[in-house]
Amino acid sequence: VPQASWTWGPEGHGAVLLVNCDRDDPDAEGLDSEDSAVRSYNDLQDMAQLVLRTRGPRATFAGHRLLLHLDFGDADKIRVFYGGNSTEPEMFKPILGGSKLAYTVRPSRHHHESVFYVEGLAFPDVDFSGLVSLHVTLLESPEKVWLGARGVGWQGWIPNSIPVILGGVGQIPNFIPVIPELLFSHFPLNFSSPGRLGQIPNFIPDEVEFGYIQAPHKTLPVVFDSPRDRGLKDFPVRSILGPDFGYVARQAPEGASSLDSFGNLEVSPPVTVRGKEYPLGRILIGSSFPRVGGRRMAKAVRDFLVAQKVQAPVELFSDWLNVGHVDEFLSFVPAPDRKGFRLLLASPSACYQLLKEKQEEGFGEAAMFQGLDRVPKPTINEILANEELRKFNEYAQSCISWNRDILKRSLGLAEPDILDIPQLFQGNAASEAEAFFPDMV
Repeated sequence: VPQASWTWGPEGHGAVLLVNCDRDDPDAEGLDSEDSAVRSYNDLQDMAQLVLRTRGPRATFAGHRLLLHLDFGDADKIRVFYGGNSTEPEMFKPILGGSKLAYTVRPSRHHHESVFYVEGLAFPDVDFSGLVSLHVTLLESPEKVWLGARGVGWQGWIPNSIPVILGGVGQIPNFIPVIPELLFSHFPLNFSSPGRLGQIPNFIPDEVEFGYIQAPHKTLPVVFDSPRDRGLKDFPVRSILGPDFGYVARQAPEGASSLDSFGNLEVSPPVTVRGKEYPLGRILIGSSFPRVGGRRMAKAVRDFLVAQKVQAPVELFSDWLNVGHVDEFLSFVPAPDRKGFRLLLASPSACYQLLKEKQEEGFGEAAMFQGLDRVPKPTINEILANEELRKFNEYAQSCISWNRDILKRSLGLAEPDILDIPQLFQGNAASEAEAFFPDMV
């Protein structure tokens, strides 16, 4: 098949690689990609097969040298294993990658195919497109007789975008013990220590983001570890990384901020924008834009997300919030019509309209936050009369309206696709917005 006509996929030519970022051997110290040993059949299954066929006159190969090789710049991106005619895992040795740039293939009289296993070592990133080439050269010393190449493409990390399974659990007795069962029955999670889930604080969504990588032969769940740690620094490696559950992380040399927490990383449902399809949605992250200065998600994390290509990120303005997470003012819910979902946006304007209606209906003296301890309990009348609060919420509404326009353009939405959720904010000493009552998250 001519290389120019190759297509990737189950029926195509051109391998799709998985980064071998799980840990199939519980006795290993790091990721499988960090060592050069094949420890089990499971390890081989995380790699892509490369089949080199050498049918032809025997004299051709007797008088020539067949070389499999890769470029120096790709040597830290892939590793190639070969086990000859053996099927035992321990017989597969690394023949390309690292300091090994070329391997002489010796065709056999009785075997016209050589099967190699190719291991991905790195995710696409700002300095790596996710595409490398393996070359095959037929040499008649010192002349080059024939040169072929095989493109190898990477499947990027894809944040999970399945619908919510269960929400609003409140104070349901004995809920924590059933979390593992819910997770395992709806998503291919494979925690190495599921019993630890009962010890997880509620900010775990800020520390890790669950996603996956996928090739025609396998799907591998992968947890992305945020550079901002809040007491769960070792949890992903200790309790999630394991057989068929991978791990990836990016650091923030400039120092992590609240915007590096993954409450500031969301994914939209599938959308089509000006004819371009995003079948797995688009990543949404918060930033200081349009401000000059301010907080932004770490460059290493932003570069990583952009490099995955599938879910082209959209930057929103979230630095007006104290915590600065996009999930404080937006969410998505399934819907039976239109695009199949609705975007929920926090709306101070809708909240003031609702409170005004209740005041006119005679509920002006109704107190907010009844039943809660140690918090003020202003009435509807007092809230509506608080000019400082109203002025701050006009500012909050302007920030949300800015994001509304970005979301409409970037997700191909119209006004009927958006629902305004009544919400008020209050300013802290630094004039950053905090929820006046529980917000979208």
